[in-house]
Amino acid sequence: MEGVTIVDHPLVQHKLTLIRDKTISTKSFRELLKEIGMLLCYEVTRDLPLTDVEVETPLARMHSAKIAGKKLVFVPVLRAGVTFVDGMLDLVPTARVAHIGLYREPQTFVAVEYFFKSPSDLHERLAIVVSPVLATANTAVAAVDRLKERGAKDIRLVCLLAAPEGVERFRGLHPDVRVWTAGIDEGLDANAFILPGLGDAGDRAYGTR
Repeated sequence: MEGVTIVDHPLVQHKLTLIRDKTISTKSFRELLKEIGMLLCYEVTRDLPLTDVEVETPLARMHSAKIAGKKLVFVPVLRAGVTFVDGMLDLVPTARVAHIGLYREPQTFVAVEYFFKSPSDLHERLAIVVSPVLATANTAVAAVDRLKERGAKDIRLVCLLAAPEGVERFRGLHPDVRVWTAGIDEGLDANAFILPGLGDAGDRAYGTR
């Protein structure tokens, strides 16, 4: 799919298989979610611009590459997005973090916002929206809508798992936002859960199922 990158690295695919298993503990689910977040962070930041700087090693002076001042803000969608982004912060500890609280209304599947907090300079930052699943895409669309309202101009979306319907809808509404995911499954069931999927990521991450 245009604008969508499926991260097929063996470690990502191995951990995705482990996290799907309904028998793993809440602790293991959180740990795997964090680990996959770290691995996906490598991919979503692969094309960050570099600049040449001079450094002095213990033996000599040299020129070496450094990220060219690109400001990042991670935007986890509450709840499970917080655990997902923890792995990313291990790699980029200087990144800012915005939080957006959205839940899916059970009957209509409409995304309802209950919290939003972000840096004031979103227009100067690369905003990376972090959401465990892209099912109907209602939540992801609402998150990106909100960021654009606040001035964000450079946005990317990272999700653990997606449904074809969600990808199509999201890309249709936000064709300027590229998507990174570990996998695209078969589709959605009658309750708008991804099949075969991994269940409710928030419930599984925090033991509220």
